Amino acid sequence: MEISLKAEAAGVADPWPRYFADRGHPGARRIGAGVEGVVYGLGDGQVAKVWTGRPPTELTRQVYADVAQHRLPFATPEIFQVQEHEGVVVTYERELPGVPMRGDSAHEKQERELPAHHGDALLAVLRGLASVPGTDAMRQLTVQGDDRPLWQGHNRFQDALAALVVRAATRHGSALAVHVPDFSAGVERTLDTLRSLPDAPVTAIHGDLVPPNIHIDDAGRPVAVLDFGFYTTAGDPAFEAAVTAAVWDMYGPYAGEHTAELTRLFARELGHAPAALTAYQAVYALTTYDLFGMGESDGHFRWCAERLRRNLVFSAQAP
Repeated sequence: MEISLKAEAAGVADPWPRYFADRGHPGARRIGAGVEGVVYGLGDGQVAKVWTGRPPTELTRQVYADVAQHRLPFATPEIFQVQEHEGVVVTYERELPGVPMRGDSAHEKQERELPAHHGDALLAVLRGLASVPGTDAMRQLTVQGDDRPLWQGHNRFQDALAALVVRAATRHGSALAVHVPDFSAGVERTLDTLRSLPDAPVTAIHGDLVPPNIHIDDAGRPVAVLDFGFYTTAGDPAFEAAVTAAVWDMYGPYAGEHTAELTRLFARELGHAPAALTAYQAVYALTTYDLFGMGESDGHFRWCAERLRRNLVFSAQAP
């Protein structure tokens, strides 16, 4: 009997364990769900993801393989097989160890003092990813919300980002300008700073190292990094550090303090120029502000507007 993908919505028991059992995985069980889809544990170090969001492409699979071939101190996703059933993509992937470092700041309140082991874990992840050279497949990826590969027509990461900022500001910049004073001049200041940054190593960029995307073991050490794709590309490792400092705590009562603290930590321990980190944080806000909603009713939009108002490069404030 054919499994209906509408069964669960109609109140019928989850059909996917049977689907996997029919394909040689009798112990399949649902272990998690997110914006991308539902994950099932299959045993033998393997999981399956039933995609409800944008499914991975062959290019995504290649990027996963490019990262996984390096001996990192933590595991990363690897897609072994792709199937399609009733129009739904199913991927079979490496099972990643550990548990999320903590919940997302939109749902879990963070304390004022950042735990020292969190900083250590973030530094380990940033150093690990910065050791993976950028590849052609990474350069061909499109940042979510955009209409072309980030590197298309560019040889420098900073120039590619500058072009992305122009496209993103053109999309709905007028809506952001309502909430951000001197918006057009701020965009130009950001572009000028971005284009003036020196060349940097081109390495793997995850682009979305929020707490749930880093898994740790009982000792607090990072053992897995997951959910590549949102802003994954090849580029300056300082961009990864800047974005991580900004998104680690986005919505908590001490978010601004945490961003400043992590930015200082990454500048000191990883040798990134503070001005570059600040410029990259402005770029992230300028290129993601409209991905989930428009105006003050959307939390991410509000966060981006607030980050730009406080950004020293965008707003031309003296450090």
